[in-house]
Amino acid sequence: MAHFKDLNLNTPLFNALDDLGYTTPTPIQEQAFNVVASGKDVVGIAQTGTGKTFAYMLPILKNLKYSTQDNPRVLVLVPTRELVVQVVDEIEKLSKYINNRVLGVYGGTNINTQKQAVAQGLDIIVATPGRLYDLAVSRVLQLKSIQKLVIDEVDIMLDLGFRHQLINIFDILPQRRQNIMFSATMTQDVDLLINDFFKSPERVSIAISGTPLDNISQQRYHVPNFYTKVNLLVHLLNDTEQYNKVLIFVAFKRMADRLFNKLDEFFKEELCVIHSNKTQNYRLRSIEQFRTGENRILIATDVMARGLDIDNVSHVINFDTPDFPENYMHRIGRTGRAERKGEALVFSTEKEQEAIANIEGLMKMTIPVLELPETVEISTELIEEERPQIKERNNPHKRRDEDAPGPAFHEKSEKNSKENLGGSYKFKIAAKYKKPKTRGDKNYNKRNKRK
Repeated sequence: MAHFKDLNLNTPLFNALDDLGYTTPTPIQEQAFNVVASGKDVVGIAQTGTGKTFAYMLPILKNLKYSTQDNPRVLVLVPTRELVVQVVDEIEKLSKYINNRVLGVYGGTNINTQKQAVAQGLDIIVATPGRLYDLAVSRVLQLKSIQKLVIDEVDIMLDLGFRHQLINIFDILPQRRQNIMFSATMTQDVDLLINDFFKSPERVSIAISGTPLDNISQQRYHVPNFYTKVNLLVHLLNDTEQYNKVLIFVAFKRMADRLFNKLDEFFKEELCVIHSNKTQNYRLRSIEQFRTGENRILIATDVMARGLDIDNVSHVINFDTPDFPENYMHRIGRTGRAERKGEALVFSTEKEQEAIANIEGLMKMTIPVLELPETVEISTELIEEERPQIKERNNPHKRRDEDAPGPAFHEKSEKNSKENLGGSYKFKIAAKYKKPKTRGDKNYNKRNKRK
């Protein structure tokens, strides 16, 4: 079995790993170390939760010489604010005995505070693409000294529409640099990015994206609709001993809020939610409360929970079946971390059966179906998305939304509805106010003198 001593690390890193209680590297950490340390461009493909942050930071920190220069030499790009906070935390753990300066920057907070922090000087900057570009354009952050660019969770970054921002960032980075990219899945978009910007990258692949994690038990319930799903969920969550730390995934933000409101009737203080419409402080507080066990249940959307490293999640419940089978793999990867046993459940309606088939096809296995417990009430009430849509074609009496006046539209008040009277205006004013005919006539005196 491999040991961190086999990786040719320096003493400060060994001491930091000892303090953390780590002795054995994960497969991605073991295989990526020498490749990243060599200075070549690297593409790493590994399941989420396999220690990718340490995989690229250990070799980078080993070779990062002490410097007093102000401009950063290492740039780490991640898709979400939560991941910025998490990666900075991981780097600081490893840097316990190393004298370096690390800063995390992301949108949604005061940019001037971040500009002041950047101006103090730093070695490693961890950022979301949008805020990094804003800082670079403002000229406060100079990227001319960047030697290593790391793009973490690149597949979700491209899913979120960050491609153009990434290209803009590539344009202002030095040409001579090492590119390091880590992703949980290899998609067509990821492949295009590699071909366009990487120079003969070496690939380190640990697990095929469709390989189910052996220590995760998977089961599913066939459920007719939203309210029945809620009833089933309440029934399961009432077992606080078994369901002691539960991460619930939903398809989109509105569904997250809707489910939160329903579960709040039953679980109140045990419940928290994260999605991109929540404020930064709210999201960080929710994650921290779930991580520490203050909250037992966390409702999340795919994007927000991607890459979050939360230990001892007893169950991942897919309240909605994800459309993309890879997303299912990432969801269930939140449980069963660090070789512990985990359990994953998925609730699927009739409409979601095709998505289930795609997931099973990717994993090359069938997810066992469980019978609904007898005590769970089957609801007939439907939410808006579940009701049949009646489409009326070419109905001229129905005004389309885009034709409706905007919220600021109103009729002019009577006093402002003035008539454009053109040249006759001055005559009307003269008649109204009985002005003398000579008023304003510059030639009046000249004409009288001639007489």
